[in-house]
Amino acid sequence: MFNNINSQLKLNTLAGFEHIKKTWDKKLQCWSARLLPGEYYVTNDDECIATVLGSCISVCIFDPSIKLGGMNHFMLPAHNEHSSNSWGDPTSSSTRYGNFAMEYLINSIIKQGGRKKSFEAKIFGGGQVLANMSDIGQRNIIFAFDYLRKENINVIASDVGDIYPRKVVFFPKTGKVKMKHLAADKNVNIEKEERAYIKSMQTKKASPDDNIELF
Repeated sequence: MFNNINSQLKLNTLAGFEHIKKTWDKKLQCWSARLLPGEYYVTNDDECIATVLGSCISVCIFDPSIKLGGMNHFMLPAHNEHSSNSWGDPTSSSTRYGNFAMEYLINSIIKQGGRKKSFEAKIFGGGQVLANMSDIGQRNIIFAFDYLRKENINVIASDVGDIYPRKVVFFPKTGKVKMKHLAADKNVNIEKEERAYIKSMQTKKASPDDNIELF
């Protein structure tokens, strides 16, 4: 039975997203696509998309007319450089920046039949979890709201800012989100991970080449 479900899941994964890691969530009784910073995922299947955010932002976009949606996870607001040969590639490192992460997500949903005028968005993250640094989280928040406003996409829910990391689980079939503020001791691990991620981004740039809220 398990193998049959797993095989069916792989068949239903949209082209281009096969690299996204999925696990079976026993509590939610569904498959969960786990997003890391710089990734995004779109699906029309009965599964969820999950991630953990510190200063990063995730935007969930849902088209209720076709029951399809997706979510991204980005670390910094924008970047002006772009290599044309990676355009639209979900594995491209450019999606670590908000402007590309948003464009890829929106375009992927449209490619699957979504209509931009029907889109509903929810925004999460942007916590101030990095000590002794400029408030990256706040910059991410401002960027996300401003970007969606310019694209005329309605933001119907959000939970942003403060000092908390967050776990976010998005259900693209219904547009619902479960969000949980994580305990303060999680800050240490998330801060280490985000600092390491920022450092890796800088290296790549220099290189050549338990309260749950429903939204």
